Amino acid sequence: MDRSFRAIVRRAGKAVADHGMIVAGDRIGLGLSGGKDSLALLHVLQHLRKVAPIGFEVAAITLSMGWDTDFSPIERHCRDMDVPFYLERTRIGQIVLDARREENPCSLCANMKRGALHAAAARLGCNKVALAHHLDDAVETLLMNTLFAGRVTTFSPVTYMSRRDIKVIRPLVYCTEALVQSAADSLGLPVLRSECPVAGKTTRETMKEMIEAVRANNPRVDDSILSAMRRMWG
Repeated sequence: MDRSFRAIVRRAGKAVADHGMIVAGDRIGLGLSGGKDSLALLHVLQHLRKVAPIGFEVAAITLSMGWDTDFSPIERHCRDMDVPFYLERTRIGQIVLDARREENPCSLCANMKRGALHAAAARLGCNKVALAHHLDDAVETLLMNTLFAGRVTTFSPVTYMSRRDIKVIRPLVYCTEALVQSAADSLGLPVLRSECPVAGKTTRETMKEMIEAVRANNPRVDDSILSAMRRMWG
């Protein structure tokens, strides 16, 4: 096993244990976008399934945004890993960008995707949804909420969604994006290119640049960030 993948498995395993993310009998619907993060999480969950002393299931759920995207590479990848793959067709991209012509589309898009994913997971008999949010995502969300909404908060490792009676878990929340990228590279994952027309032009990208600027001057910033986040999460 590659060193970077060992590191991501170790950190994910600790996050799962610290926050009680997975218990025996869980059926977990993994939100599989085809990006590096969700594909890396697919491998992490499958590895945990093999080594964990409890039994649980994983099913991959991919949302089609209404664009002409070829999802066959990740469908084949799931089949090779013996993971059930479900493609949920939506018109979210067309609704947000074409019909609504949202000036700041990310919030509405995220809400619609969340609803579609949770509905699909519930229909497939999943009691949990796994998302591939990593530590950088948590910090970016914290910065955006603090600077633009006046709230010192970010998402939690585990969130209960009462409407669907589903728990959302984030096993990669202790992993930096750089570590996830390194693991994805070592695994040779079939990463799909994002077709979102606003990718790379969002406020989140600005937050990402701020974090990288701090890292350039403080090589221990990731340890400090994780320590602060863990105190916030309890």
